[in-house]
Formats: sequence, C-alpha cells, structure tokens
Amino acid sequence: MSILVQILIKPDQQEDHTFLLKVGLQKARLNLSDVKDWRIRKKSLDARHATIKLNVQLEFWLQGEERELVTSWKSKAIDPNKRIAIIGAGPAGLYAALRALEAGLKPVIYERGKDVRARRRDLAAINKEHIVNPESNYCFGEGGAGTYSDGKLYTRSKKRGNVLKALEWLVFFGAPENILVDAHPHIGTNKLPNIIVAMRKAIIEAGGEVHFNAKLTDIKIENSAICGIQINGTVWQNFSTVVLATGHSARDVFYLLHQRGVKIMPKPFALGVRVEHSQKLIDEIQYHTKVENPYLPPASYALVEQIDGLGVYSFCMCPGGIIAPCATDKEEVVTNGWSPSKRNNPYANSGIVVGVSPEDLPNFKKDDPFVCLDFQKKVEHACWLAAGKTQKVPAQRMIDFVEGKVSENFPKTSYQPGLTAVNLSEVLPDLITSRLKKAFKKFGHKMKGYYTNEAVLHAPESRTSSPVSIPRDAETLEHIEVRGLYPCGEGAGYAGGIISAAIDGINCADAIALKYV
Repeated sequence: MSILVQILIKPDQQEDHTFLLKVGLQKARLNLSDVKDWRIRKKSLDARHATIKLNVQLEFWLQGEERELVTSWKSKAIDPNKRIAIIGAGPAGLYAALRALEAGLKPVIYERGKDVRARRRDLAAINKEHIVNPESNYCFGEGGAGTYSDGKLYTRSKKRGNVLKALEWLVFFGAPENILVDAHPHIGTNKLPNIIVAMRKAIIEAGGEVHFNAKLTDIKIENSAICGIQINGTVWQNFSTVVLATGHSARDVFYLLHQRGVKIMPKPFALGVRVEHSQKLIDEIQYHTKVENPYLPPASYALVEQIDGLGVYSFCMCPGGIIAPCATDKEEVVTNGWSPSKRNNPYANSGIVVGVSPEDLPNFKKDDPFVCLDFQKKVEHACWLAAGKTQKVPAQRMIDFVEGKVSENFPKTSYQPGLTAVNLSEVLPDLITSRLKKAFKKFGHKMKGYYTNEAVLHAPESRTSSPVSIPRDAETLEHIEVRGLYPCGEGAGYAGGIISAAIDGINCADAIALKYV
C-alpha cells in the first residue's frame, strides 16, 4: 500500500521536484533507497494569510510495491440487441455511452444540437448579432453546457461515485494530467472541444451511434414502461431503455413528460446576477498584496451568507474569465461565465445568487411542478424587455445597485453583446434584490475592496441548476413510475456540474447493465 504525506511549501517551489522529493522523504521518514516510485497526488493553495503557502500531497510506493496505472477506458464487443437510447450528448450522456460500451451495450445518442465545431457559428451569432438558435447555443449541442461554458471540474459530490475515474477518462481522451492533481481542476473552454470530439469518435468506433440535430419530440409508454421515442416530430424508434440526459435548460422535455403523465416535481434552485470585477483587484484582495507573483494563479473566491432566511452565495466563479450570453430561446436573456485554460483575461466574474425553494415563491402551489420554472422564465423575459429586446444585459454598478441609482456609465466588460443601464430593483423580483443588496455589503466586509462601484452586475444569472426534478428509484435509478426511463444528470436534478453529471451518467449505465446480467 502506498504512503501519503502532506507538505507545505512556497508557491515558487512547486516545480522543483528534487526539493519536493527531499522534503517529502523527510516528512515520511524514508530514505530514497526505500522508494520505488512517487508522484504528486494533490495540490491546493492556502491564501488565508499574508504568507501564501501551497499544500502538496505526495504519494510514495516502497520497493516491492506496484504503482497502479491511470485507469483507461476500454470498450467490449457490443451486443447489438442490447440497445439503449441516450437523449443528450452532454457529460452525463457521453459518460453513460462510454460506460455502456464498457459493459457491451450499444448506446445510441440523440443530440438536439449540432456537433461541437458547428456550434461555434451559432455562438458567434448570439454574441455579435443577438440571434438565438433555440437548438444550438451555449447550452444545447455536443458536449452540453460545459463545452463552451468553462470546464471547471470541481465537485463536492464525492459520495455519488468515482470522481477519479471521471477525471482519468478525461485525461485518456486528451485532457492535461494536472487535472488529477489540482484541488480545483479546470480544463478551459478552448481545450474541451477536442476532448469531446475524441469521446464521440471512440463511441462510434466501438459500435455506438451519435446523431446530431436529433431532437426528442415524444415518448411512448405502455403498461408503465417506456417503449419508444420520437425524433424530430416524425421518426419513431423502439427502445425499452432510455437515458434522459437533456441538461437543465431543456424545458420542452419537462413539458413533454408532464403531458405524457410522467411525474416531475419542482426543485429548489438559485437566481441572481453575474458580477464582474477586474482580475487584478481580486488578486490583490485574495493575495494580500499589489505585487504580482508569477507563481500564483489568477485568484478565485467563494462567498456565502444567510440573508433573511435564504442563502446568498457565489456560483461558478471564473478567474480570468468572460461573461457569455446563454439564452436558449428568443425572448429571454441569460448569463453564464467561462474561462480559457490559462485564465488570462483581465476580468473575474461570478454568479451571486439567492437560493430559493418552491415554497418561497409568491405563486407556490403544492401540485404545480412548474412553479420554479415559471419564476425563472419570468425573470429572463423581464431582463430581455429591459435590455431593449436584445441580447444586451440589464446592468448596474454594484454600489449604484445598493443605493438605487441608475449607472451613468460602465467600465469595460467581457460581455460581448453589451450592457443596458437600468435599475435592477425594477427588473428583478424583490425576493432577490433585497437580499443581494444586504449580501454585497457583507461580502465587502469579508473581502476588503470587493464592495466597489467598479464592479458591474449583469442580470440575470438564472441557470444555476434545473428548476425541475424527475424522481427516480434510489436503487434501480429508473423513474419511480416508468420502467426503462432513466432520468440522469443536471436536467433530472441529480448533478451540478461536469463531473457530477459524468458520474451520474456512469451510475445510470451501471444500473442498466445490471438488467442484462
């Protein structure tokens, strides 16, 4: 069994492997002759104090021990009669397909959007011409929302499955190996597309199928079991096993399920704004100095407060990032943030959101599965109207927002479609704005300099998670009332990011494979 030791070093010492080995051996009370192999297992930055340190975990294998190799993905010969439909080619759908192929099952992926390359033209159209393609955008298309909206791989969902396996598969398909080491791994929007393409090619070469521009438009249920799906309004396919991995923005799927009598439920989610500071300011706050240190990454932050009974917190913080327009329909405005792999843009952005439950909403009805979704849609539409029916965002400087002043001008923004000056308190519900105002002041006490009029609020940040959940059996992972239907990933309410969605895809494929044992 390997030996793990923890050492504390200066950031400028992290690339000196001779030094790391020496300190690690001393900490482990080992001689170099005792060790057959070693590696850096984890790295995490500790910037809580004026002197910044790096926590490094080292792993040693002694003489006579064998180091386990990185787990690679490997398919089996498939049985063409064991077909499963996978709706959606995001991380949940792709990982479900890859895992199915390891079990000898034949996955058939149906993705409503375009392939990862073709999506780029539609992203350019929304950024430059304010044209939203409802089937191809930042949320819909190969790779799902994660492909062009950052690629952060951190997850707290370690109890749900094998996080390391999910990361190792990414490395197998082309991700840098440092994602296995960093405490908060990140690939970057510029590198993810090639990894997604490699996954798709592997699925096809192993005998699976991937269909683009293939939208689920109906389902057939007989005797409480799924027996068929309709694609693009015309083509029916017979399937007794369907993985529903459509993501948190496929509202039409929620409506379809409800129309067909499939039980769905409202789910707590969060809504607020995306705040942009200069990255230089965030670095100065977090690193306690105005002197740049080339050995430190662009700083991030995490903030949380309880305000009037509800949680207000930072979400999807993007150091060196960009705010992107993520609408999935024509009469709405939605924001999200992403970072390239180097995180070298001059801006830092984060969602600052208020967690809301169905019971918190003014129109709450116990039997209404769409109460949270309707609230989300209403806010996004109001922001579209406030922005002049364009993909500009309603915006306000931070202190102006708290004091109720319309901002006269703005600093430069990463948000390409542009900003419209408004009083956000007249656009967003009081449930949200009243708590944000109090939270920003409190955040300013926690991070000296955070509360500033140089920070700009972009509204809304509304797609934090699905506002609807699709209930499933805890053991079989099938829908509680429909056999063969496997709600999966973020859209079903069982994940909150790339890795947790990927893990849920693996779990669903494993549950399906058990049916064929």
